[in-house]
Order: sequence, then structure tokens, then C-alpha cells
Amino acid sequence: MKRILITGAAGFLGSHLSDRFITEGYDVIAMDNLLTGSMSNIEHLMPLPNFTFYNHDITKFIHIPGELDYILHFASPASPIDYLKMPIQTLKVGALGTHNVLGVAKAKQARILVASTSEVYGDPLEHPQSEEYWGNVNPVGPRGVYDEAKRFLEAITMAYHNFHKVETRIIRIFNTYGPRMRMDDGRALPTFFSQAMNNQDITVFGDGQQTRSFCYVDDLVDGIYRLLKSDYHLPVNVGNPIEITIQQAAEEVVALTQSQSKIINTALPEDDPKVRQPNIAKAKEILNWEPKISREEGLRRTYEYFQTITQ
Repeated sequence: MKRILITGAAGFLGSHLSDRFITEGYDVIAMDNLLTGSMSNIEHLMPLPNFTFYNHDITKFIHIPGELDYILHFASPASPIDYLKMPIQTLKVGALGTHNVLGVAKAKQARILVASTSEVYGDPLEHPQSEEYWGNVNPVGPRGVYDEAKRFLEAITMAYHNFHKVETRIIRIFNTYGPRMRMDDGRALPTFFSQAMNNQDITVFGDGQQTRSFCYVDDLVDGIYRLLKSDYHLPVNVGNPIEITIQQAAEEVVALTQSQSKIINTALPEDDPKVRQPNIAKAKEILNWEPKISREEGLRRTYEYFQTITQ
């Protein structure tokens, strides 16, 4: 049985990845310090003989007994409300935490996939964003703690690949949504759902014409699985290239929930990206991957989940 370490395993993406690799027959070692993750996301896996959970902060020394085949590094606060509240922890997990898991990969001769983000492109001057674009990031702005942590993550991963010959993979994740998102995590869709389900005003930043491209979590997990299994070591964008405005996203949530909420506009946060759309040509060519689940279907599944946790 292949063994895989998943950091951030109790988080939104980490828990779905744990599900996928359990289904694929792996021995899953899950690690999380529960800073933003929740045991409720993985409690259904706890009784399984091929699932082990460690409550551990990966910025501290990591010890995994026995052999290890793969590592998925997904530990990090990932929403603005979290990394603005925990700026030092965000930087430390991107730098010290990544250094530690790369050390484990080197020692165990394990292949490691690290989770980067579309935020490495900042407020982009290229649209849509391809992997060759170097980005437009403000390192001293409020979002710099997350953006630069992920840019460092990519740099040290490539250093370990080139200098220590570690087998590395880098995924740049674009906006993803689905069950197990926290309703209070500050990202657009869970915020809209929370407000709509409580018939509160839905707050749209700026004029609402800034764009995002929302990928359903099952599609993203499949892209991650394929990238881990591939032979490609440079960054790959994985996300849904269908671009919509934030205003449109809010309207779709109101319609789906049949809410009485009104959409109101508030000030645009500093350095908030005006556009976000992945160029997924590489993912199509190298991974034979593209998203399959429509936004209509994905939003319906997400709404059903939010209904279960608010009843």
C-alpha cells in the first residue's frame, strides 16, 4: 500500500484530498494543527485502518516513521480573513513549513506536490494568466503575507528539485469552492451564501465588475491527483477558465437560495485583484484535465452542504 502524507488535511481542500487518496487505496497520514482546519471535515475517516491523524504544526520538526511515497503540502491559511488575522503564521507555514516538508521528501525520497495559488500573479497585467507570467504583487501590502509566502514556496521547491534532485510538483490553484468551506472564511461564495441564507444584505466589494473563475472542488482534486502522477515539475494552473463578475456570482446565489437579500456595494479592499482567469492549456495538454462540473451543479451541491451545517 502506497503511503502519502497530506499537510493541512483537516482543511477544505486537504480533507477532500484525504477522501480521494483513501478511495484510491492509499495509506493516508494526515497532519494539521487545526489553526483553520476542523476535525469535523475528517471525522468520517478516523476509524479507518489506513488513515492516521497527527495534530502537529509543520513549522516545527516533522517526524514520520517508516517509508513514504508521496507528500501533498496543503497547510496554510488560504482566505483573506484568515491570513490578515494570522500574518506571521501564514508566512511561517509558507516558508518554514515548506522547508520542513521538503526535508521530509528528501529524506524519504518521496515525490512532493506543493499547493501554490493564483495569488502569485497578484493584480495581474496579463489576462488570462499563464504559467509564464511573473505576476504583479505588492510585497508590503496587506495580501503580501500570503502572496509572497506562496512565491517563496515555489522558489524553495524549485531549489530542492534542482539542487537535491527531489521529485517536485507545483500546482497554482485558482478560486475553488464546494462542501466543507467555512461559511465565515471571508471568501466570496461562502460569504454570499451565509448572507443570503440569513436574508442579510449581500456585500459586494467595489462595483462588482471584478472577475473570478470558480472551480468546483471535485474537479480541482482530480487535477491535483493527475499532476502528482505526472512527470512535469514546473508550475501548472488548475482552475475553471469560465470567468464571471462578482456581481453575477452574488446574483446567482440569491436566485439559488430564493433569498430576500439585497445586493449592496462596499469599498474595494487594498490590492484586491481586478481580474482572475486561468489559462489551462498546460493542464489540458500535460494532464488531459479540464473541469467537468458546471457552476450551476457545483453551487447547488455547495448550497445543500451549507443547509446541513446551519440546520
